[in-house]
Amino acid sequence: MYYDPIKDIFANTIKKFPVLRIAFYKLLDIMFLRSWYVRRELLNLRKTFGDKEISIYDAGTGYGQYSYFMSKKMQPNKIYAVDVKEKWIKDCEAFFSSRNISSVLFGVEDLTAVDHENKFDLIVSVDVMEHIVDDVKVFQNFYRALKPGGFLLINTPSVYGGSDVHEESDESFISEHAREGYSFKDLESKLEPLGFKVYRSRYTYGKWGDRAWRLGIKYPIQIVNISKIFLIVLPVYYLFTFPFTLIMMYADYSGTNEVGAGINFIAKK
Repeated sequence: MYYDPIKDIFANTIKKFPVLRIAFYKLLDIMFLRSWYVRRELLNLRKTFGDKEISIYDAGTGYGQYSYFMSKKMQPNKIYAVDVKEKWIKDCEAFFSSRNISSVLFGVEDLTAVDHENKFDLIVSVDVMEHIVDDVKVFQNFYRALKPGGFLLINTPSVYGGSDVHEESDESFISEHAREGYSFKDLESKLEPLGFKVYRSRYTYGKWGDRAWRLGIKYPIQIVNISKIFLIVLPVYYLFTFPFTLIMMYADYSGTNEVGAGINFIAKK
């Protein structure tokens, strides 16, 4: 059960039909609970800067989902969005150019090798760090890249069951990962020695969020990985299951989780 083949299907579709990209962004915002948490924190962080223009580093932009959100909802700003996958960056460049979004620039970068210095007010890293072996090196690079008083927002699976890490029979959601995930203590112990201070941290995908993820994401992906022909039946599946998924996601988002399958962590330089 793998994410990447499904990602490639959507990437190829929105590349062929750019008009669908904004609808795709909205779909991701609705279906993935992590986006609920990330967008809330981004808006809260924007308020801390007042009215000044801020510089943002989207470290691992993927499809450009959060860069698009920030370009619209966190103005005034300048965004530098990077990813290690060149084809995704070229695709994003073409789309953002077609929408006349000049505040976002794109680049191909390896986060373990970047050398920015006191350049950004905010670094955003969503579901990236679990894929990188030398995470401390990346955290060092992030610290150097931030201006004094800047913020680092990390969203990642946690060690408490993220992507079913404890199910030995489930080979795949973590086959693309360098580690199971992080706990609050893991991130604190790696970031504080570098000079970061914990600003805020929340566990996500608790009891209700985990159930919503299984119903809304895991089971459909399992079905599609059996055969792409099952994409045809997904609309019927969601017709019956989505109302329950949405209710469970809201219960997770509006409550407090002692632990959860994900973690949303903010540190300050």
